[in-house]
Amino acid sequence: MKKYILFSLSIGAVLLLQSCSKKFLEEKRDFTGYNEEVYGDLNMATANVDFVYRLFLPGNNAIAMIQYQNGNSGAFSDLYTRTTDEIANTSSSNYAREWPNIAINTGQANEYFGQRMSTSVPNNVWTRIRQINLFLQEIDKHGLTPDQTAPLKGQMYYWRGYQYFELLRLYGGVPIVLTPQNPIVVDGDLSTQVPRSSSSETVEQIVRDLDSAKLLLPGKWPDANWGRITSGAAAAMKGRVLLTWASPLFNRNDDRTRWQRSYDANLEAKTLLESNGFGLYTAGGTANGAAWGNMFLQSVNNPEAVIVYNFNNLQSDQTRRNNGWENAVRSREITGAGSVSPTKQIMDAFPMKDGKKIGETGTYTYDAKKFYKNRDPRFYKTIIYNGALWSYSGSTNFRQWTYSWHNAANAELPNRSTEPNPNLTGMYVGKATNPAASNTTNGFSLSTTDYMELRFAEVVLNLAESAVGADRLSEGLDGLKKIRERAGVENLDGSYGLSAAAGSRDGLFGAIIDERKVEFAYENKRFWDLRRWLLFNDDFGTCTRLGQTPLNGTRRKGIWIYVKNLNGSKYVNNANGSTGGAGDPLRRQSNGTAPVVEREPSSFPAGISNMEQYIDYLYDNVFEVIERDNVEPTNPANFTFKWYNEYYFFGLHQNILTGSPYLQQTQGWPDLFGAPGTFDPLK
Repeated sequence: MKKYILFSLSIGAVLLLQSCSKKFLEEKRDFTGYNEEVYGDLNMATANVDFVYRLFLPGNNAIAMIQYQNGNSGAFSDLYTRTTDEIANTSSSNYAREWPNIAINTGQANEYFGQRMSTSVPNNVWTRIRQINLFLQEIDKHGLTPDQTAPLKGQMYYWRGYQYFELLRLYGGVPIVLTPQNPIVVDGDLSTQVPRSSSSETVEQIVRDLDSAKLLLPGKWPDANWGRITSGAAAAMKGRVLLTWASPLFNRNDDRTRWQRSYDANLEAKTLLESNGFGLYTAGGTANGAAWGNMFLQSVNNPEAVIVYNFNNLQSDQTRRNNGWENAVRSREITGAGSVSPTKQIMDAFPMKDGKKIGETGTYTYDAKKFYKNRDPRFYKTIIYNGALWSYSGSTNFRQWTYSWHNAANAELPNRSTEPNPNLTGMYVGKATNPAASNTTNGFSLSTTDYMELRFAEVVLNLAESAVGADRLSEGLDGLKKIRERAGVENLDGSYGLSAAAGSRDGLFGAIIDERKVEFAYENKRFWDLRRWLLFNDDFGTCTRLGQTPLNGTRRKGIWIYVKNLNGSKYVNNANGSTGGAGDPLRRQSNGTAPVVEREPSSFPAGISNMEQYIDYLYDNVFEVIERDNVEPTNPANFTFKWYNEYYFFGLHQNILTGSPYLQQTQGWPDLFGAPGTFDPLK
């Protein structure tokens, strides 16, 4: 059993405080006052901090790798991931489909900003901020020593800075509230009507909070507190903030001083983290990407985990914090949910094992028929393709098969139902799955795998990108090389395949975006990278500058792999894959033989000595690989990704403006009366 600080917070606080004071929980429901006991007892004060962690963190069965807190009630969803090229069926995202016009009473207007107060106290932006502000106001007044309060305040400063950063990168500047407001509004009292601060003022407040956190927090916590925010984590978040501020989303004129400031912050973060034992995870070595795959499975003292969210394998309703990722990605064939379908766009983003892009001249030639050959080692840890080994506790030699066949000889495409329990794209995500995971209880649902919200690799790449922005091109290239070296990419050109980008500022920017697309695939980073670089379309020229393909106007794709007979003709059978293997061309039938060949034979053909060679034999002789373009829905017909530039800075929803009509609406969005918004998020 694994149970560390972050995912026993809510119940731990309750159990502790039931023996101390019920007023703690009453305070959470009554915003008109507070209980001094909470701030005068170290255990209760710590529980108060832990309660705030819990407000920000994913709950039980969350699919944290691709889900984000993006609603107005603290809920997590995969909305932002669906607004990228990472997973199938983007049409279900409000930010990827066509609308009649930009409106503030629809799903176009992001509702993370908050909601009007009601009889219950929701978990939203402003209730979280008030909880933090109240703590910071009171914690030094009730008898605890500075040594006791410092790390508690440091954690609260971090979470306030984090909360304002989430608002900043969605909306630009927002109201800055640093003291707890009285929720009961008195007639004529305008003190609670705080206007939106400029984006630049909001950035400076975030930096102040994160600097305060950095000064008050330890560089490393004892093992029992693994998962709490450290000084290095606060510094790394500051680096992420200033990188966003330097990126084209906010920095349309490419102000080099912003890049330099981001460089300084990220260099400080890297240095501070390294001095406390953090760094790129290397246990297991770089061969075949061993270390890169292993890093997702280590919990306490994982040097890669700068900011980490813990899960456990408990089953009680009050204490369970199981990670839903393992269940979500594993196939239904082995009782997983099979609900995360990676796209061909992401599969094709992985370079060859010498670091060269598909189609780029290098040591290895890409073969579309055997797309899995000679790829970046991270490919095999991320994409589970037809025939790939995907071990779990019930079968260390389990292979995932996703082939199909034709039900009719004149059919152009295979019948999807011939694949047992098919998903949308013919591939699965294997990233951060555990070879020792068990499916014996609710289909892999008791996973304890931690989610790293900010890995040391991001610190390295944030520093590399900032260095390029500040015209330190060689430093930027060095950061990229470190990431590829750890991943196990071969260094055959002296630059781990990056020689074409070396020496060019935009070339290196593009290489970093490409690297982040691979390194952080399915880790909640892609949406934010696309936004901060204005890459959803090429209206701002950044796609052309960086050699990127705009998402606007595209469709998510998958792959079909269908079976043909050894003579090259289509294999046709009316049976489908749900009938226990009847008609399956690669499985032994009742007559003792397979209709074509066995997919996992007891003996191999002449000249083949292992299963890896036999997989190649199947792709050469039995499998046909074609692009799958039925991933997006047919209704609306011929759906393509539709992006509106207004989404680069979201407008305030009608519900917000109704409750707070004094707030300026964002430019490009209408106000309550249909007039154009006046708030400029670039200032």
